Amino acid sequence: AIMPNKFSLEQNYPNPFNPSTSIRYTVPSVTLSEVEGSRVSLKVYDVLGNEVAILVNEQKPAGTYEVKFDAAGLSSGIYFYTLATGSFVETKKMILLK
Repeated sequence: AIMPNKFSLEQNYPNPFNPSTSIRYTVPSVTLSEVEGSRVSLKVYDVLGNEVAILVNEQKPAGTYEVKFDAAGLSSGIYFYTLATGSFVETKKMILLK
């Protein structure tokens, strides 16, 4: 298996979605601090920047992960999800269509 060498955040699928979607992200084998794995947070925000869900907030070993986001209690609209770890931050947009 090829070990990833950088963080990545993929577009959620399906998108638009109702009521749940999957988000894949990758944690590299060695980070800038030469540590195996990383502390990772994956959070969802509404258009006003309010945090509506914390999907991941823990130490993760290297690898590719897929997490489900269930938005059954949320209203239709645009949401943003952000992968943050150390100095890496990436945000993507997703659309909930009910």
